[in-house]
Amino acid sequence: MPIEILFAEDSENHPRAQALIAATEQAGGEAIRTTRAILSKLSGKDNPQAVVGIFRELGTSLADVDRTKANIWLVAQALRDPGNLGTMLRTGDAVGAGGLILVDECTDPFSVEAVRASMGAIFTQTIAMARWDEFLPWLRSGDGMLVGTSLDTDLDYQQTDYAAPTFILTGNESAGLPTDYAQACDLLVKIPMRGKADSLNAAVATAVMAYEVLNQFRR
Repeated sequence: MPIEILFAEDSENHPRAQALIAATEQAGGEAIRTTRAILSKLSGKDNPQAVVGIFRELGTSLADVDRTKANIWLVAQALRDPGNLGTMLRTGDAVGAGGLILVDECTDPFSVEAVRASMGAIFTQTIAMARWDEFLPWLRSGDGMLVGTSLDTDLDYQQTDYAAPTFILTGNESAGLPTDYAQACDLLVKIPMRGKADSLNAAVATAVMAYEVLNQFRR
């Protein structure tokens, strides 16, 4: 529930706006009437939605992650592009993943660009942030198969079996996974590239992997 919403004065009587205003106020939040021009400034969009919400940031500790609640988890290492981060959240929601664990120095998951690219998935996916030397011991303290994507392997991503919960590890957009990180994975798999490009966009590669894992579990 938002702690504050701002709504356009010309949309105050819309049923959905009224419902949001009422729910926010009943929960102890504040609803503020404003103009479309101000909403445009706040949202960074020329044609903003009628309501903008302000939420408390979600917890981002590994302690908040319950690995038993989902069979698929996404892990990103040193991710730099907020659009990629938001898209990964959206993919996680689509495949029923538990959330996204950000390893090492990643872009801000609560930035405008990341939140917008998530298309609302930021509210359905657990987000955690940790250093590698925190994440790996946490992972090994319970069940979980760590699967890394890499160009330095001959194992096709469709020619192996995944075990739940599967943690799909995607490296930095330009550098990929560091060697020691790759060596720590239970599996290193490769998505075949038939054209001239040597790799997929990080978020796209994550989506391809996530759906392969999902389809195996469905079968």
